[in-house]
Amino acid sequence: MAPDFRLRLGRCLLFLVGLAYTEAFYIPGWSIKSYKENEAIPLLVNKVYSDNTQLQYAYYDLPFVCPPTGARHEGSSLLSGQTIPLNLGEVLRGDRITQSDIELVMGQDQECKFLCTRTVTRKDLKRAREMVKGGYVAEWIVDNLPGATSFVTVDKSRKYYAAGFKLGYTDVSMSSEKPRYYINNHLTIVIRYRKAPGKDGERGGRVIVGFEVYTKSIGPGNGLENGCPEDINEVEAPMELYLPPNTTDMALQYPHSSYYPPESEQDIEDGATLNIPYTYSVYFREDDKIEWSHRWDLYFVNQEDGSRIHWLAIINSLIISGLLSSIVAMILARTIRGDIKTYKDASAEEGFKQKRRSRPGSGARTPRPGEKTTGGLLEQVGDTENDADISSDEEALEEATGWKLLHGDVFRAPAYGYLLAPLIGSGMQLVFMVVGLLFLSSLGVLNPSFRGGFMSVGIGLFVFAGVFSGYFSGRVYKTFGGVNWRKNTLITATLFPGLLFALVFILNLFVWAQASSTALPFGTLVGIVLLWLCIQLPLVYFGSWFGYIRTGPWEHPTKTIAIARQIPVLPWYIRTPQSILLAGLIPFAVIFIELLFVFQSLWQDKSGYYYVFGFLSAVCVILILTIAEVTIVTIYIKLSAEDYNWWWHSFFVGGGSSIWVFLYCIWYYFTKLHIQGFVSGLLFFSYSFMAVCVYGLLTGTVGFLTAYAFVRRIYGAIKAD
Repeated sequence: MAPDFRLRLGRCLLFLVGLAYTEAFYIPGWSIKSYKENEAIPLLVNKVYSDNTQLQYAYYDLPFVCPPTGARHEGSSLLSGQTIPLNLGEVLRGDRITQSDIELVMGQDQECKFLCTRTVTRKDLKRAREMVKGGYVAEWIVDNLPGATSFVTVDKSRKYYAAGFKLGYTDVSMSSEKPRYYINNHLTIVIRYRKAPGKDGERGGRVIVGFEVYTKSIGPGNGLENGCPEDINEVEAPMELYLPPNTTDMALQYPHSSYYPPESEQDIEDGATLNIPYTYSVYFREDDKIEWSHRWDLYFVNQEDGSRIHWLAIINSLIISGLLSSIVAMILARTIRGDIKTYKDASAEEGFKQKRRSRPGSGARTPRPGEKTTGGLLEQVGDTENDADISSDEEALEEATGWKLLHGDVFRAPAYGYLLAPLIGSGMQLVFMVVGLLFLSSLGVLNPSFRGGFMSVGIGLFVFAGVFSGYFSGRVYKTFGGVNWRKNTLITATLFPGLLFALVFILNLFVWAQASSTALPFGTLVGIVLLWLCIQLPLVYFGSWFGYIRTGPWEHPTKTIAIARQIPVLPWYIRTPQSILLAGLIPFAVIFIELLFVFQSLWQDKSGYYYVFGFLSAVCVILILTIAEVTIVTIYIKLSAEDYNWWWHSFFVGGGSSIWVFLYCIWYYFTKLHIQGFVSGLLFFSYSFMAVCVYGLLTGTVGFLTAYAFVRRIYGAIKAD
């Protein structure tokens, strides 16, 4: 049995690692859009974001960019500035995609085209300087591809994309030694295309395989004609985000400086303005080296160098899991089997002695006290041969040591079982959601072209997995001896989702106060509540009814005695806090390398996409196996110390690595990130705390179910004799 299981597990891991090479693959076909010569191509603007903050903003909400005109442009059914419909995942990630006024026509180059002149006040300039200083990057979209800046590797052998383009840049003047801020008011757009596949290409259709944006700052002193400079390639002065103060005293204080200090607060409302001209250029370039189905590869080339580290994470996880497997195999094959065999031998020997004592004698002897004679045979008062057989197992157990002494207490219902059952139910709900997401992502169904799809599908899976939550919660609750299953159903459906929604709602107030696009609209909040109460709650009720009423509790191999035995003083490493921390360190060692890539994708490279789900799936399988093995070892040690309070302990041991993950988040925040501002820090730690709670609930459920199966197995082996 064990070799077959290991063979199947090995094949599963090889399959998952093989899926790692579907990194940039996504299912094409229905989403292919081809354009003919002189056909209009819509350009959409989305949002601006920064690695230094968690606050994002809609592009057209910025007071210093060209506002939409509201005109209808060819090639688009939307008016300029009109928002396209977004899925739930896009809204949650802060997308605000709208139609722009920039005109693109397939095959038609434009050396320079004027867009608008934006008049900004001192207050708007201050906002622009803050965003340039914060390193904000804008995201535009053409044919579902985000605009990107092109780079090449150090050896110039490969080209890769960095999604987005910077709003401006900072320069430090040598004379004043003060930072000077410039706005990128000219954008060069490069559209790379190739012949469309199939019959569409034979009819002249072309598909877009690249969207590049290059920035330039052009000041007013460059001979502007209709907003464009005379020579776009020769620009003398950039566009500085600065207005001189009104007071002439500044010039007297800084007579030898060409740069005045920032204006004072009283100058903000003086009515002074600055005109910023915005222009753009468009170039179409044919590129036959890039296939349409692989056009996202360039966004991931700069991450391919980490494949060796991913393999290192897999090998590291396999080594740790292999060592634990050896320990568990030794416990199961030697220690526990030896204990059971010793118990069986003692039970058989005790039964043999009882039978010999109750066997009739062949000769006559003087009856002992409490014995009487019947037909010349001795017979013990109040004792029979069957009584000896029944009592032999109990006497053998009383003479046993270690975990065998707990046969009458090991299945005693835990304290606060009415809370543990809903947590187990919610944990199984998360298990179903995560397995579904990893499976779909590894197959390429959830991919970068499906914008917001990962979060949308995740929420859908979580809602519809309410039936699993109710089933396991109801059945565990019935096993604990619970009687009010409807109350348990209500707690299961509201405890974890309710706390999660409450935290998101509170955080949303802080983000809304900052006018950030990551603030959830009121309609979205109402929709989430309806999903929760109108779909998930009925599913949890049905699952709970089926698990509690139709299926019933799990049967235990031994009966629980009325009076609980006293628990001896435990060694320090078996006590709950120390045991949880020590046991949680091992699963954390399995995943900490892969965590680095996940954190980098989430916090440092917000424009990037985590795509190596094959590696992540393999690590997750090894993680689950490691948690199961760590829980078995920990619970065996706890039972061997004659402590039967293992229910909650198994749950906390399974989720113990979440403590280390949260400590890792704190370390990552102070050593790797440069997040500024109270709200951004609050969002980081709040989101990290929610993610850690989800992770701990999921792994804790795995630990609990593994320990439960293990305890039933070893005590069932004793009872089976």
